[in-house]
Amino acid sequence: MNLKKQNHNYLLYEAECELARRSFWHYCQLLSPKFYTDDRTHLVELCSTLQKLYDGQLLNNEGKPYRKLMINMPPQHGKSRTLINFCQWILGRNNENRIIQCSYNDNAAHDFARYTRDGIQEIKLQNEYVYSDIFPTTKIKHGDGSYEKWSLEGQHFNYLGAGIGGSITGKGGTVLIVDDPVKSAEIAYNETALEKIWQWYTGTFISRVSAEAGEPLEIIVMTRWAKKDLCGFILGSSEVHKWFTIKYKAYDEESGLMLCPSLLSKSRYETLQSLQPQEILEANYNQQPIDVKGRLYTEFKTYEELPKSSSGKLLFEAIMNYTDTADEGKDYLCSICYGIYQGEAYIIDVIYTKESMEITEPAVGEMLVKNHVKEARIESNNGGRGFARNVEKYIWDKYKTKSVVIKWFHQSENKKARILSNATVVKNRIYFPVNWKDKWKEYYTAMTSYQKEGDNKHDDAPDATTGIAEYLDSKNKVTAGKNIF
Repeated sequence: MNLKKQNHNYLLYEAECELARRSFWHYCQLLSPKFYTDDRTHLVELCSTLQKLYDGQLLNNEGKPYRKLMINMPPQHGKSRTLINFCQWILGRNNENRIIQCSYNDNAAHDFARYTRDGIQEIKLQNEYVYSDIFPTTKIKHGDGSYEKWSLEGQHFNYLGAGIGGSITGKGGTVLIVDDPVKSAEIAYNETALEKIWQWYTGTFISRVSAEAGEPLEIIVMTRWAKKDLCGFILGSSEVHKWFTIKYKAYDEESGLMLCPSLLSKSRYETLQSLQPQEILEANYNQQPIDVKGRLYTEFKTYEELPKSSSGKLLFEAIMNYTDTADEGKDYLCSICYGIYQGEAYIIDVIYTKESMEITEPAVGEMLVKNHVKEARIESNNGGRGFARNVEKYIWDKYKTKSVVIKWFHQSENKKARILSNATVVKNRIYFPVNWKDKWKEYYTAMTSYQKEGDNKHDDAPDATTGIAEYLDSKNKVTAGKNIF
């Protein structure tokens, strides 16, 4: 290699290292170019936010810098890896930083500490960049052999990793990090365990501040599990205004897009849907913690086979339909076909979708004919009357039959009150197929996650199902009246 080329390569090398010292994103890219790619925009944003926090440029509405950052991300999307890189990077920027990092147990915390340390100590083997290229004077103190607690040359203490509830006494930090404090759903749905984490956080963790540091940087990074997890407690406290929060969902139902298909594809996500309880998937991957104890419907009755005679004939007295059309663009159309037998309803088909009426009108029409529906009741609110007429016209135009009686009506009762007051009927007198989670995933999720109190993102599924409960209840009252007289 000639001298000119050597000089050119050296200048390029120096420029890359200098850029990595100044920019956390470029630091990550330089050391792990295959993982930190520009198309992984959530990682670009995450790195930018962490650097702004460290540099005092992450500002609130009053123009003052945030010192606290909450990051909610799904698993396997680079949150812990990026936080390990961040620890390395800030130690290179200032070897007087003192980091205290805690995870759900000692092993997880020690792994985090070891990966941070190993990255600093990485030996250059080929023509690739390593930490010492970027921060050549930052070195682990010789003879400081403990993975969970170690120092840099010239310092007494720089890093401590411990499990939640573990010993962190006697150490003061300038950067406090909590990474994944909740290990599993078993802990997430144990209020006593969550309360202990909160008590540890308020009583021990946030008191571990270096006397010289003033207000430390504080970072919590975790997937959301339950409404009363650590993030939930903070978001419900008087301290919430001090926190800058970024939240990433693995799957965005509005757009139908994955956060990062190269890290979690749509097909893999659908596989997870089929394997995991829906409430765990939604909480862990989409940052929608579900309070199991706050569910309106705690259980559902199911059937393996529809009621039939000994000859195999269905015993339904009638097959009905209830349809709640979408009120707004973000709402779902929910159309449910059900059979009535001995005062109870058996759900046999469901359409639950955000598709436009051009698609849902023929789809509902086909469903009504296919399932031999006798009567379809369609809410006429917000365009429902026109929807009902178009479904009726579609059936006539295609099948030349009026076997399906379509009725539209105005629903004037309060939706929330209707849903709550009819919950017992839904739980006791409506049966769902034993595999309804797989048949109608989004409908199943909407039913199983609906909360008794607070806001619910969507209520279309409980609303339509409540319409069936009201029909059953009205028929029961008529029958009771006939028996009296």
